Amino acid sequence: MALKNRPVPREPLPDADVHSEGFRQTREARRSALVEDYVELIADLIEDGNEARQVDIAARLGVAQPTVAKMLTRLCADGLVSRKPYRGVFLTEAGRKVAEESRIRHQTVEAFLRSLGVSAETARIDAEGIEHHVSAETLEAFRKAMTAR
Repeated sequence: MALKNRPVPREPLPDADVHSEGFRQTREARRSALVEDYVELIADLIEDGNEARQVDIAARLGVAQPTVAKMLTRLCADGLVSRKPYRGVFLTEAGRKVAEESRIRHQTVEAFLRSLGVSAETARIDAEGIEHHVSAETLEAFRKAMTAR
């Protein structure tokens, strides 16, 4: 069935190796997205002057505390966070680096969407997904487009 109102003609399929690389990158982005969301949120909670507590992480991500506990165990094993008994969660140096990189990508995508006229709320929400899938090349193009305006 043909698509109605197709904006541009479809490009021919790329070589199989090139095509599969795009799917590989997407799978990798999906795997890292959750980790990035957690460490970025932990960094935000700490920077707001609060401890990053499991209960607060669960509330802000909209998930159950056991889900957060499982992810925190994984993040500890990956060397991105540390936990102290009766205290919150803390980022390691590696965790801070991941959080900062994720935050920069998020801010760039959000600013680019805003520059296109997308509302602040929609840009914030959309950037949450896009930030994990956008390449360095595309981020640089976003920055250049915003600077050129």
